[in-house]
Amino acid sequence: MLDPDLCWQAVCARDAARDGQFVFAVRSTGIYCRPSCPARRPLRHNVSFHPCPASAESAGFRACKRCSPQGASPAEQLDQLVTAACRLLAELQPTPTLEQLAARIGLSPSHLVRAFKARTGLTPKAWVSAQRRAQLETQLPQAGSVLDAALAAGYSGTRALYEHNDALTPTQRRQQAAGEVLRYTIAACPLGQLLLASSARGVCALLFGDAVEQLEDELQQRFAAAQLQRDDAELGDWLQQVVAQIEEPQRAAQLPLDLRGTAFQQQVWRALRQIPVGQTRRYGELAASIGSHPRAVARACASNPLGLLIPCHRVVAANGALGGYRWGVERKAALLRREQEPGAAPS
Repeated sequence: MLDPDLCWQAVCARDAARDGQFVFAVRSTGIYCRPSCPARRPLRHNVSFHPCPASAESAGFRACKRCSPQGASPAEQLDQLVTAACRLLAELQPTPTLEQLAARIGLSPSHLVRAFKARTGLTPKAWVSAQRRAQLETQLPQAGSVLDAALAAGYSGTRALYEHNDALTPTQRRQQAAGEVLRYTIAACPLGQLLLASSARGVCALLFGDAVEQLEDELQQRFAAAQLQRDDAELGDWLQQVVAQIEEPQRAAQLPLDLRGTAFQQQVWRALRQIPVGQTRRYGELAASIGSHPRAVARACASNPLGLLIPCHRVVAANGALGGYRWGVERKAALLRREQEPGAAPS
């Protein structure tokens, strides 16, 4: 059953995440729309809510021509166009220019760039570079040389590989990252087992789990090319700061972080760190704050390697439900419950 108050909030926020869950009808115009319709907001007393277009039409309303509530929404249509653009970029050789791609898709170049970046976090050019980089990563372990791997991935040489400001050079990746040492420690906490790993620059992983072996396996998978050393003595103080934050959220751990992600992922992670203790944000709200798309934000949250320190647990679904969490919804609920207790948030 629809909650009129929640539905009205979604209409006021033009919440695209609620599209498909209900439509609203306006008595003064006889038109029904999807929640994200960009048309002028109607007066509340003229609005009724219906679970589907058929229900609104049976009540005598006709579909809005601007937001097309019967078919794919404008946002969904752009999703499909961006998906088609990705397929063309992956399949066509040589790679089409932005103007050629826009003509094939049926959008202006500027509109395509905005839609593409909102949904992937990258421009088309950067997306192609990221795909080529991923192919390089696949080629490096079995290639005879870095040059062989670069040529197989579509590069004209190796110079561009070393211009990236990565933590590891392509040669280090090919040699299984020999030379980089990550120290880690594991201890019990109120949420099960907790692993903290650090590079020379700061904490690079904070993982929750149910067993020590599980956490060590996950760390090995995340940093398969690194040398891992357990160091309970040196990292014990940092780990205790994290445990203290779990138990008393107002005691936020102040630790150096080694964030390893794309520019977009780091933008999302910075936005997560700005959510105050005791508060939550919806994916759509967080996306709007950085000019992105909820799905791209959700992917960046899912890739977060630093539980708690990058508080992705403070992002919830459009309907206020907890949504997913990399380390289990039960842990997410526990973290939020502690943070929302009286006295948890800093005064």
